[in-house]
Amino acid sequence: MAYMGIGIHVLIALFFAVHVVRTGRETYWLFILFSFPMLGSVVYFFTVYLPDSRLHRDVRRAASATAKALDPGKELREAKRAFDLTPTAQNQMRLASALLEAGDPANAAQQYEACLKGPFASDPDILLGAARARLQNAQGAEAANLLEAIRRQKPDFRPEQTTLLLAQAYALAGRNLDARNEFVAAATRFGSLESRVEYAIWALGVGDKDAAIEQNREIERAMKHWNNYTRALHKPLMKRLDAAFAATRKQ
Repeated sequence: MAYMGIGIHVLIALFFAVHVVRTGRETYWLFILFSFPMLGSVVYFFTVYLPDSRLHRDVRRAASATAKALDPGKELREAKRAFDLTPTAQNQMRLASALLEAGDPANAAQQYEACLKGPFASDPDILLGAARARLQNAQGAEAANLLEAIRRQKPDFRPEQTTLLLAQAYALAGRNLDARNEFVAAATRFGSLESRVEYAIWALGVGDKDAAIEQNREIERAMKHWNNYTRALHKPLMKRLDAAFAATRKQ
């Protein structure tokens, strides 16, 4: 029995080691996983694997949506109050994020711009937030510059989100070949609904209906396994995809 227990620990460590290699994370994780199979696997699960998982993102998204529905302006009010009382870099970052989530990318971009000149200028969360704000302000080239900086400095930081945002930034900047490469990478490497939907919508926009249909086929295959909660969670994305196909049919 003890032998079987050790074998299971090693198998779990091997599973996470594959995840390390596939997602391009730091190689020191391999040392940790194989030197301390059980403890290393537990640490890797909670610090890397779970935060990166779709389940974790879905739970956070649902919790965030519920909080916004109950009190849409709460986080923004509290962030403004905190920054007014104590104008620290951390509170400014919180305010910038709250403005972005509240649908005010112009003011969010201003706050992030100030953050980029401070002591946390190279922080990947700041760069990512600033890139999102620039993207929503239709500043594709500027957003791409920030996302490329993240990839250079910390290539393992939220790889799926960074790849998808970079694809959208390139598309907005008119760099369609680069955009295609990033959309393909996001859909192929991660295969999430969001990556496939965004790829399909972009493909329809540039006239590549075959690529859009291929992605839609994969989406429909995944939808067969959805429950009612999953359908409700992804309804806004699917409405955008349906609208994009409907617009193409009218042309």
